[in-house]
Amino acid sequence: MQRVILTLLFLVVTTVFFAQTSTVKTEILSTQEASELFSEGFNKQLNFIYPIRTVYKCVGQYQHYYIVLTASNDSVASKDTLHDNIEAFILEPGKKRLAVIWSMKDSTIKQVNSNDVESAIWFWTKYCEFTDIDNDSLIDPIFIYGTAGINSISDGRIKILIAYKRQKIAIHHQNGIFDFERNTKVDKSFYSLPFVVQDHVKSIMQKMIEDRNAIFPYGWQDAMNNKKLYFDEGQ
Repeated sequence: MQRVILTLLFLVVTTVFFAQTSTVKTEILSTQEASELFSEGFNKQLNFIYPIRTVYKCVGQYQHYYIVLTASNDSVASKDTLHDNIEAFILEPGKKRLAVIWSMKDSTIKQVNSNDVESAIWFWTKYCEFTDIDNDSLIDPIFIYGTAGINSISDGRIKILIAYKRQKIAIHHQNGIFDFERNTKVDKSFYSLPFVVQDHVKSIMQKMIEDRNAIFPYGWQDAMNNKKLYFDEGQ
């Protein structure tokens, strides 16, 4: 009996060890590497409309992805290029060449209750993550981007987009200088994600607060723990 118990304990420990050591290696390709892989002709075949900004190479135990962030070049302000449109793609190597298996796009819009237009939209790459969060040996991409309103990001939009098993699961947030301007919407499917993924996204949200790039409504953690789909400062 004791031998059986020891055997079971060994199997449990071994399983946990291998689950915890599951890794995804992610690197950003150099400009030269990206241009060699994504030629102008190939980009047209892939229907890339906008210039490539960043290419990530992600290699996991069972997956090999290239994640491409693109954005339109619309104007220049203080030597910074401003974008009105963004698109992202996840590509997977096939038998002959790379194939798009997932994509998203967004654009600047008029601000809520105003005729003012957002001045720019861009990927917040310091928060984007392309790793294996839940240790299932599959890559769990998280895309985060935002917009600039009249008061820059203080009243712009923020979107967190999780590409979990090729689904699109989003959290939409409207920043605001005044309390009544701020609100957050959460896709119902977010609460079906593994808890470790949910907690990881919440940790990114907390980091955005600490960096003063986001102000989520007071009590947002409790609201998400209670699986609310919408919350603002009035609730």
